[in-house]
Amino acid sequence: MNQAAKPLAWDDFRLIKAIADKRALPAAAAALGVNHSTVFRRLGQIEEALGTRLFERHRSGYVATPAGEEMIQLAARVDDDITAFARKLAGQEIKPAGELRVATNDSLLVDLLTPLFAGFLEQCPDIRLDILIGNQAANLSKRDADVAIRATDHPPETLVGRKSARIAWALYGRAVDFPEAERPSRESLWERSWVSLGDQFTMLSAVRYLARHVAPERVVYRLNTVLGLAEAVQAGIGVGFLPCFIGDTRPALRRLGEPDADLAADLWLLTHPDMRHTPRVRLFLDFLAVELARLKPLVEGDRPIGGRPGSGPPSMERSLR
Repeated sequence: MNQAAKPLAWDDFRLIKAIADKRALPAAAAALGVNHSTVFRRLGQIEEALGTRLFERHRSGYVATPAGEEMIQLAARVDDDITAFARKLAGQEIKPAGELRVATNDSLLVDLLTPLFAGFLEQCPDIRLDILIGNQAANLSKRDADVAIRATDHPPETLVGRKSARIAWALYGRAVDFPEAERPSRESLWERSWVSLGDQFTMLSAVRYLARHVAPERVVYRLNTVLGLAEAVQAGIGVGFLPCFIGDTRPALRRLGEPDADLAADLWLLTHPDMRHTPRVRLFLDFLAVELARLKPLVEGDRPIGGRPGSGPPSMERSLR
């Protein structure tokens, strides 16, 4: 090692870790917000200062040498320590103010959560919500989000939170295709056209159930969003399973059977243990817990088969206004 070289800085470690993560200089440069030539030049300077190569250049990308692996592991530990320190400071805030990052999916946001978020912002004007939409779980340990609202029966053990309801699923079809005076048999439904979520959603019981019972050629429409699934059923493309909080609020749809308990999933409000006592996080979780408790009849499909919004219990009707 060149003893006269200046000490390594944290930015040097970040650069090496970015190259290892991306395996290519252009992608590493984009992740760091610098240009390709800067990453190339700084890598050369770091290797020269250390007196050793940190990466082997292959056609498949940059592969770390043993010295590079050691530096990458140290960079990962330091990155984790910095993130933990930031979470700790965030957990010590006194006033419920600032930005709150919330991860959820599109169907929960559009059909359930947006009015609740509006009510929260009205009560807490000093807090700003940054909503992150996606079906992949956000990394709360890395502060990708402060709170996650997810439908899952297996929340990560690294997070803490509360189960607010059990999301019911039932079979729906277009109302004009199924007069309320008729109750179709399950056998006749197998012969109809179906819509379904794609194979990437096999973690959902409804998708596995449909794969077991419906012939593949009967599934004429697949997609990767529950929100689009409801639109497809309403357009008459086919029948399909939907969460009751979506299907029961659409007059153009008719529920074709009672909710199946085996298809249900828990609705969780989750955060990292270091963030649970943060005033803005605690305030947000407490607010949502109260509001979702009022919406529980809707979420859990508590209405008679063939009924319409307006026929449910009073608590549900208040929540829909």
